[in-house]
Amino acid sequence: MRRLLLPAALLLIATGCMSMGGSSAKGTAAKPAAPPRPALVTAANVTLGDSLFNNGGCMRCHGAKGVGGANGPALNDQQWVQFAEGTYENIRALIVSGVPAAKITAPSRKNPMGARGGRMNLSDAQIDAVAAYVWTLSHP
Repeated sequence: MRRLLLPAALLLIATGCMSMGGSSAKGTAAKPAAPPRPALVTAANVTLGDSLFNNGGCMRCHGAKGVGGANGPALNDQQWVQFAEGTYENIRALIVSGVPAAKITAPSRKNPMGARGGRMNLSDAQIDAVAAYVWTLSHP
């Protein structure tokens, strides 16, 4: 009886390993890995960034939760107006420098984006937080 149980147990283990991601005869392709979460995209930064964005000047142009508005593009998708990729570094750099009127490409949007949040005059830590929040909008 023991001679029969050992091969059966090994077969069950092997079958279970294949269904849990091991190689299989079907040859299913693995999904590409999501981009790593930037180090400054922490729960605390996202919470602070959400508050600054949605209670400060950002929401006036970009809409609540970054859905877009009359004077600012949506930030909750993968489409970026000022750069090709929505990396944390690109988002942060844009908040620091702002968008001068000469770089605005949409004719319906005439108001520039002030550097460091314009009148908000965000500190470096606050910029880190707003960038973290905006990054999460487009990287669910």
